[in-house]
Amino acid sequence: MDKASIIGIFLGLIAVVVGMAAKGASPAALLNLAAILIIFVGTAASLFIAFPMSEIKKFPTLLKIIFNEQSLPSERSLIPLFTEWAGIARKEGLLALESKVDEVEEPFLKHGMKMVIDGQPPEMVRSMMEEEVAAMEERHLASALIFTQAGTYAPTLGVLGAVIGLIAALGNMSDIDALGAAIAAAFVATLLGIFSGYVLWHPFANKLKRKSKKEQQIKHLIIEGVLAIQEGVSARVIEDKLLTYIPSKERTLELDTPAQEGEEVNG
Repeated sequence: MDKASIIGIFLGLIAVVVGMAAKGASPAALLNLAAILIIFVGTAASLFIAFPMSEIKKFPTLLKIIFNEQSLPSERSLIPLFTEWAGIARKEGLLALESKVDEVEEPFLKHGMKMVIDGQPPEMVRSMMEEEVAAMEERHLASALIFTQAGTYAPTLGVLGAVIGLIAALGNMSDIDALGAAIAAAFVATLLGIFSGYVLWHPFANKLKRKSKKEQQIKHLIIEGVLAIQEGVSARVIEDKLLTYIPSKERTLELDTPAQEGEEVNG
């Protein structure tokens, strides 16, 4: 579970509810069915119009990614793996790594090492692996765009909801008390639109982009490690090279054990 996402939403709700109470407004006003329909159903309608069904179907998967931690191999677990493999390759040859690679669960790493063991030229290995990362990045950006657009639509729909509420309120000017309550209710749509846009949808898009960036970084480290083994670089040189992916203050810490299974951001 991604605790940061849960904490962020919780704090956002607390800020609105407590803020309303502190200002003398009843938080119960947020339970306005008309405003909820205009904002959330309206946002959903906009997304269905803006994106093909093939991308809309990914919405539940994307939410799952946002609220769950990535299962990626860490930099600190990959470096010892590459240094170990480099030593074996220099002593026994690349073919000696075949059994080691078969035990790896991370598909990107396995694919790269299989190409190296099969004798593919370094430029082809780099090209194919980098193209895979580029294609992954494009898919992830397209997925994040769904939430970015939702964050753009929701606040505008909030204004639309306020206008609709004001039309209804001003249609009956005879009851002043009811008029005041109706106007207050009209602005609930604006509140929900701004809240959902800037506390939910835009941050969700940013979270997907950050997770994608992390996965790209791991995959670029894997590319450099795979190519270094293919070139016959020593274990010490590989370690020094790959340590550049770790912040300098953390490089003196003991490295982890070999990598765990990876998971692509867009599922």
